[in-house]
Amino acid sequence: MADGTPEDGPNGSGPARAGDRIRAVARELFYSRGIRGVGVDEIVARAGVTKPSLYRGFASKDALVVACLEDYDAGLRRRLDEALAAHADDPRAGLVAFLSGIAGRSARPGFRGCGLTNALVEYPEADHPARAAVLASKRALHARLAEVARTIGARKPEPLADALLLLIEGAFACGQIFGAEGPNRSLAGAAEALIAASLE
Repeated sequence: MADGTPEDGPNGSGPARAGDRIRAVARELFYSRGIRGVGVDEIVARAGVTKPSLYRGFASKDALVVACLEDYDAGLRRRLDEALAAHADDPRAGLVAFLSGIAGRSARPGFRGCGLTNALVEYPEADHPARAAVLASKRALHARLAEVARTIGARKPEPLADALLLLIEGAFACGQIFGAEGPNRSLAGAAEALIAASLE
């Protein structure tokens, strides 16, 4: 669902190389416990590698964090691409399918929202590389939503992209608060209504 959960990384099969293991373990730990709550020692222990192995692939913990955020972003882009590709003749349906996926994933046990958004909360410093990576991802998602909005003939693509992104971010929060029985049940319907209104 493009929510930045650990499985949203770029590797489809189990990681083999030390760098891949480190990255996979870090994604999982950062998502489940928060970035600042996880140390490098725990990551290397869980990955079964040495600390020098980590620093050969990543110059610092911040560099590893940014790599994990890039993985979350790749997963987010992939899920949107897959939803649109599954409805190649109907991008409107693809958008709704993407949002339906968010609703479904937010109902799963262990859902902790969007790993990208969570990182933004953890790193309020304007010049932190993690914050820059998250902002780049979110801006790219907004631009892609606006592009699809233009494709479906929205009168005002940018405001529709704004509204869809608000729905997405709200769904990330509501999934954590309410779980399966919360407002996310209405996510696809809300998206349909916004899209329909944009075409009138």
